[in-house]
Amino acid sequence: MEKKSKIIIAIIAIIIIAAGAFLLIKNKKQPEKKQININQKIDTTTPKNSEEVSYLSGLPCENRKRRAVAVMQPADVSARPASGFSDADMVFEMPVITASITRLMGVYVCGDPEDVGSMRSARHDFLNLAEGLDAIFVHWGRSDIEKFKEVLNSKIYDDMNCNNDAGRSAEQYCYRKTGMARGVDTGYAKFAKLLEGAKNFGFNMENKFVGYAHKEEAPLDQRPTGGHLRVAFAKPYDVEYDYDKGTNSWLRTWADVADTDRNNNKRLAPKNVVVLMAKSDQLIDGEQYNNVQLGDPWFDTSDSGEAFYYMNGKQETGTWKKDKSDAKNKLFFYDASGQEVQFVPGQIWVEILEPGQALKWVPAA
Repeated sequence: MEKKSKIIIAIIAIIIIAAGAFLLIKNKKQPEKKQININQKIDTTTPKNSEEVSYLSGLPCENRKRRAVAVMQPADVSARPASGFSDADMVFEMPVITASITRLMGVYVCGDPEDVGSMRSARHDFLNLAEGLDAIFVHWGRSDIEKFKEVLNSKIYDDMNCNNDAGRSAEQYCYRKTGMARGVDTGYAKFAKLLEGAKNFGFNMENKFVGYAHKEEAPLDQRPTGGHLRVAFAKPYDVEYDYDKGTNSWLRTWADVADTDRNNNKRLAPKNVVVLMAKSDQLIDGEQYNNVQLGDPWFDTSDSGEAFYYMNGKQETGTWKKDKSDAKNKLFFYDASGQEVQFVPGQIWVEILEPGQALKWVPAA
């Protein structure tokens, strides 16, 4: 009996010691996570680059102070290759139907492409991004979401609509291109005509956006040999990038086809690829229209998320933030330490991927 009592006492002691250890570990102060400063009032007036380069691409150009023009363009296979993207300072690409069809927006500062197109109807998520860059928003039609139609008709934002169904009618500055497979793919514009139209509408043509910071690109001997990135939008909208050491750029492939610019047959090869993770849901008042949680003031409840950056042949991780209180707020790109990312001078291509869609990075061996 005495032996049994000793065993019971020993068991109780072990339990007490274990519980104490658990509480000690639980209550031990954990390392504090670095808090990202997302105060939009900080440094939103000081330009991120010198006056000698584009505030988006960081490259010297004659038009470096010109206000950006953001053009809606499709991803439809029948409309490929698109015209204009090789001259864009920045491109955004994301689904316009959840886990399905994607659409793009080329943002032009330095480049003056002969044609831009095909052109497509506006979506509120793209207008939100354009406003965050202080860009003139150009589109051919718009979605049937009544709230968005009201936004365009309010004339609060500088837009040009080639289809004259909401916003400012800009039909006279656009045209139908012959030789396209489908009528819906024929919407084009001469870029010079868009600039003419913007001036005629009385839009400010000088940039007010602070831009994005840049750094010197890695020297040749510090660049890896190769690297492959897959952004797995639903087929046939999936995209891949292969890193080219010599040019320090990312060769773009669209649904297994080398992506080029219809204007000049140039291979599309941005210097920077950014992948933002953002949830997408279909809107209740229109089955074919979705809402991506990118910090717009009309539909969103979330305005931040994970980000992945591909520069100098390597992957970096971080976060993004766009304060949803106002569409004009800047889209911020942060690194893992909470500092604004510095890009390699050159085109920035932003892919916006839904959680659950695969992002695969294979670094050089």
